[in-house]
Amino acid sequence: MEIRKLNKGEELPMELLLLADPSEEIVKVYVNRGECFVAESEHKIIGVYVLLPTRPKTVEIVNVAVSEDLHGRGIGKQLVTHAIKAARTSGYKTIEIGTGNAGIGQLALYQKCGFRIIGVDLDFFVKHYPEEIYENGILCRDMVRLAQDL
Repeated sequence: MEIRKLNKGEELPMELLLLADPSEEIVKVYVNRGECFVAESEHKIIGVYVLLPTRPKTVEIVNVAVSEDLHGRGIGKQLVTHAIKAARTSGYKTIEIGTGNAGIGQLALYQKCGFRIIGVDLDFFVKHYPEEIYENGILCRDMVRLAQDL
């Protein structure tokens, strides 16, 4: 597997991006402001993440997704680890990530990768998404914010 920056003019892996964020409109906005990286295996894109500068010396991972048939193989962890290295190499001092309160697997993954919970944006998903989002049978209402110093 190779992780690389998506080339200009290359089609966005929207199907993958929508696994992590159900709003195509919101995805397009942050992809245009950030940098999209893809994981490829056998000439097929199997994973994606987006790095978005948010404040001076701070960048956020705003989307991490892996093809559903490849979950549980460590690809997500490799993507997050790559994002941390890319942010550090680019001179950022802090990297952040957010996930829904119902994203039990994501919360575990991000903490295993060195992120710590720094706050909760109450009702984030209720305010910003027209449709209710359920994960693990739980209504996704709040954004759990995590960060780490680089």
